[in-house]
Amino acid sequence: MHSHQVVRKLLLSLKCEAVCAPKTSSLLQQRYLSHVSLDEAYLRTKEKCESKKLPQDVNVKGVFACNELDLKEVKVYGFDYDYTLACYKPSLDVLLYNLGRETLINKYKYPKGIAKMEYKPGFAVRGLHYDIEKGLLLKIDSFLQIQLGSVYRGLSPVSDEEVLRLYKNRIIPIAYVEPQTKNYQRGHNTNVTSKMVHLADLFSVPEMGLLCNVTEYFLQNHIDFHPEILFRDVKNSVQSSHPVMHGIVEKNVADYLEENKDIKNFFARLIAADKKLFLVTNSPYHFVNEGMSYLVGKDWTSYFDVIIVQARKPKFFTDESRPIRLYDEGTNTQLWDRVTKLDKGQIYYEGTVKQLQDMTGWSGQRVLYFGDHPYSDLADVTLEHGWRTGAIINELTHEIQMLNDPEFKQDCNWLQMLTQLIEDYQDVENPESQATLRRWMDERDQLRHKSKNVFNKQFGSVFRTFHNPTYFSRRLFRFADIYTSNITNLLNYSVNHTFYPRRGVMPHEYSSYFV
Repeated sequence: MHSHQVVRKLLLSLKCEAVCAPKTSSLLQQRYLSHVSLDEAYLRTKEKCESKKLPQDVNVKGVFACNELDLKEVKVYGFDYDYTLACYKPSLDVLLYNLGRETLINKYKYPKGIAKMEYKPGFAVRGLHYDIEKGLLLKIDSFLQIQLGSVYRGLSPVSDEEVLRLYKNRIIPIAYVEPQTKNYQRGHNTNVTSKMVHLADLFSVPEMGLLCNVTEYFLQNHIDFHPEILFRDVKNSVQSSHPVMHGIVEKNVADYLEENKDIKNFFARLIAADKKLFLVTNSPYHFVNEGMSYLVGKDWTSYFDVIIVQARKPKFFTDESRPIRLYDEGTNTQLWDRVTKLDKGQIYYEGTVKQLQDMTGWSGQRVLYFGDHPYSDLADVTLEHGWRTGAIINELTHEIQMLNDPEFKQDCNWLQMLTQLIEDYQDVENPESQATLRRWMDERDQLRHKSKNVFNKQFGSVFRTFHNPTYFSRRLFRFADIYTSNITNLLNYSVNHTFYPRRGVMPHEYSSYFV
């Protein structure tokens, strides 16, 4: 067969495919498109994007559902204290940082030069991982992929090339990240010491700040150090400073605690609806008492049917034999008497969730417990005891405010449409067309970094990486039925409200049911 006959046959085949076959078969034709055709497609897509109406703003005070939750079924409301009922001002981060830094210098004999390293608000975000072997602070997604560009050694970003050299891959093995993995081949659990620590609560943010500052000081001054020893010392310094922090905050509550007059109204409404209320917190009574008196009033204990302090979560939810003890406020001691029932107006120490359930009869989906920590507050009660759970995520306010910015909405719309354009024309073979495609890819990268920096210049959103939900989001959405930025946002809903999760689109489903 002559060459002109081959070409004629190919053209006839392409024409037939264009007329008779579905759209996907036109991919063969797209391989031969010129850069002019790609430029025209780009302009059409850009015009379409600019003509689209931007989505409505997200309610900053909204309550968002991961799992359907009918409040009519809830008879008992439980609460954590720190960052759940009590929301702190940024001044608390500075206080914890300064106390931890002081302990590092005085107790652990770290160089006095770190005293000049001040706390940097907004450097880190909740949900990051610290690699205790490599001394890196990094962000990973729900698939255990590293978000390149969000890996830091001290205060300095680590290049993508070095990250890939250190980890050999963008995907981190699960045993490296999570301490316990299941050996399915042998059918039993094996304990594996993970190399990473997930910093999942807001108290860890000043801890990360101190860790990065001290690391930076050592690097700048060419001081050799062991990353794991540094991590342990910083962690112990900050955590051992909590009793001192408690004393300072108790004497200056208004300087550290956000006022919230709606909490009292929220409690009153629940009680009027014949709901039971309880408090389980790791904080000591005198600290909670000062904070709750500031938020609700001196009679705050009258709102709760059960109050348990210094609960030592998550052990409160996992241990079975730790006795619950009665606290005597007058003598500031724990009584040795056996506790056989839980009385309203009394303060209890430690104990277990089993004792709480046995003595009250509260169990299962009739209980809704609110906390800020996906692990120590929510994981065990939902997985082991069937409680319903709500997460209080203070960062939502900032995140939603950024989401509602018109420029951000426009950028996200264009990013999605540009990505679709790249996907549709990625197989072009013409060199000039390939150059056009590379320009599109560069523009896409710029848009992704711009949208990341809106939330935090170093690490981006708490909830999202470039492609996927973050590791923190994965845990949050698994362990929380609902989440919101503040507990009193629930005042915007009736006590009989049902929260419905949004129907998500799976990769194999229609992008939209409307044409």
